[in-house]
Amino acid sequence: MHIETLKTFCDIVETGSFTEAAARGRVTQSAVSQQVRALEARYGSRLLERGPRRGVRPTAAGRLLYEAARAVVARLGELDRLMGGLRAAPAGVVRLATVYSTGLYELPPHIKQFLRAHARVDVRVEYTRTDRVYAACRSGAADLGLVALPSPRPGLEVIRLRDDELVLVCPPGRRFPARRPVPVAALEGEPFVAFDRDIPTRRFVDAWLRGHRVRPRRVAESDNIESIKRSVEAGLGVSILPRPAVEHEARARSLRALPFAEGPLYRPLGLLRRKGRELSPPARALLEFLRRAMG
Repeated sequence: MHIETLKTFCDIVETGSFTEAAARGRVTQSAVSQQVRALEARYGSRLLERGPRRGVRPTAAGRLLYEAARAVVARLGELDRLMGGLRAAPAGVVRLATVYSTGLYELPPHIKQFLRAHARVDVRVEYTRTDRVYAACRSGAADLGLVALPSPRPGLEVIRLRDDELVLVCPPGRRFPARRPVPVAALEGEPFVAFDRDIPTRRFVDAWLRGHRVRPRRVAESDNIESIKRSVEAGLGVSILPRPAVEHEARARSLRALPFAEGPLYRPLGLLRRKGRELSPPARALLEFLRRAMG
């Protein structure tokens, strides 16, 4: 027996009419009659009879069936509303932890676009160091994490996004030819402003330089990309930074961003989430949005 048959029977009792029940269910009157006959055959009882004014009313058995069927139909309606809510626009808070070099320069336009499409979602972004992003995702303090050079960690899932280009950054007066790729060998002995040693991008750049047997002369280290840019602008040395992080200074001509003659140098970006933890609807919506926007 189908739930629709019970609903049709309830509609007949409530309207007192086969015709109106058919209209409610958007079926033919013949189909309504067939459903009633099927119910009467199932329960071995006459369920409906004509009233004194030709209206339809339930028999004693029909009244018993109506009371039970009405409860079943009502519960089905509640289930439909509950499941429909899952498909509705997500609402709530999403906590996203991210590193400075990606979060400050690449994430804001995407977050703005996401919030325009999801007005009921509040995205709370925390900018912090890489190790703290991993810790926040593992502990549940953050729903998602965004990092450069993501690495597998126990209890965490990595969703790869796109790659960032790393470029040579120098002040305008530096001796490197304007708008031309720079051979990595030109960095031998060059004053260099680096990230701190525990930052993945620092380890990545160091390994790349060692692979080319190039040893720049490190004159400063920082975990803050803004500090590195200001040091380069002041003429303290050159650096290797993500291109999106220096686009503003390149347009203002306070810094130059030059590619390498050996070809583009890329670092991957990735999202982090805790394994085995179901994301809330707004967190799931943000994850899927960033996969499309930054993938």
